[in-house]
Amino acid sequence: MAQQKSLEITLRRSVHGRLKKHRACVAGLGLRRMHQTVTVADTPENRGMIERVAYMLEVREV
Repeated sequence: MAQQKSLEITLRRSVHGRLKKHRACVAGLGLRRMHQTVTVADTPENRGMIERVAYMLEVREV
């Protein structure tokens, strides 16, 4: 059984003043405050949210 890949995501820029959809993507990834780091599964759904708000995030494969 293959181990699921995961991504470590850190919010580097504030969500203040961003589009509602972009704030929703950040919240959907589980990020609540700046410089918070979360680990999420590497799925197409998460990749899509990351791609939409990539200018605000720092992403690292784990």
